[in-house]
Amino acid sequence: MAAVEAETGLLTLESLPTDPLLLILSFVDYRDLINCCYVSRRLSQLSTHDPLWRRHCKKYWLISEEEKAGKSQCWRSLFIETYSDVGRYIDHYAAIKKAWRDLKKYLEPRCPRMVLSLKEGAREEDLDAVEAQIGCKLPDDYRCSYRIHNGQKLVVPGLLGSMALSNHYRSEDLLDVDTAAGGFQQRQGLKYCLPLTFCIHTGLSQYIAVEAAEGRNKNEVFYQCPDQMARNPAAIDMFIIGATFTDWFTSYVNNVVSGGFPIIRDQIFRYIHDPECVATTGDITVSVSTSFLPELSSVHPPHYFFTYRIRIEMSRDALPEKACQLDSRYWRITNAKGDVEEVQGPGVVGEFPIISPGNGS
Repeated sequence: MAAVEAETGLLTLESLPTDPLLLILSFVDYRDLINCCYVSRRLSQLSTHDPLWRRHCKKYWLISEEEKAGKSQCWRSLFIETYSDVGRYIDHYAAIKKAWRDLKKYLEPRCPRMVLSLKEGAREEDLDAVEAQIGCKLPDDYRCSYRIHNGQKLVVPGLLGSMALSNHYRSEDLLDVDTAAGGFQQRQGLKYCLPLTFCIHTGLSQYIAVEAAEGRNKNEVFYQCPDQMARNPAAIDMFIIGATFTDWFTSYVNNVVSGGFPIIRDQIFRYIHDPECVATTGDITVSVSTSFLPELSSVHPPHYFFTYRIRIEMSRDALPEKACQLDSRYWRITNAKGDVEEVQGPGVVGEFPIISPGNGS
């Protein structure tokens, strides 16, 4: 009986087909893809396969096919070039860039002056100089945003929203980094706080805490509110509006581009609409939006000022003869504590609007 010996060949990385290896590498993060260059000559060659870098360019830098077509570079070269410029912000860049892109796209046909007021991005050395000036490190997501747009010119209307009452007006501009540095606070009550916005009418600013101090968490965004009951006149309360710069900025942008904040006469009004605050009777729908005014509010003593916006509209499907005119109003307002306030009188803000199918007031 003859013995048959089977020769067994070892399967090595060098002998594996190219396509399965490229498929595996397509699931690898950019850091590991770079490290593959140091594993073997074969992986070093495969890791430069340009389609692998297309996904990373889109994921981290949001580079579109149109942008790529306008450049005489491969995807890998584009990734490396962008990384060398803003690589330190890779964990924030996509979210911040998307927010800016969505905001400008939404505002360009609606508030063109606001978009034109935006400044070009700051340079790394400009941001480094500000850090040296204030003696604190700026949050990376803040720096990332200012690399894209260095705030806006001090104009009205401001990018960060407006509010208009009969005897009160607010419009907040997004400060450029040099102006913000000039307003950096070291005084008691606002220690290590950098202003993000400014209203030229009220002097109101939103601040970011670049260091943890005086009960504030690092990177928290807030409105300041003097404690009117404290013995120390420097005592400050806060209305916190964001845990980080990214949280603050992206949530604001989402409210704008989703239509949550209405645009009235080329201005963004920060009214928040609650879907539950809607009532329909026949062809008439009444909806309510509210807005908190921190500049007119306080924590100590507890005094929280809200303004509201009422919209009354008639269904588009209503018959033309259903058109009507508002003669009087009656509001029954219930707050979170269950307190009830009644408001009634002729017309609304001195007017008696006509409501017709498809139109509102």
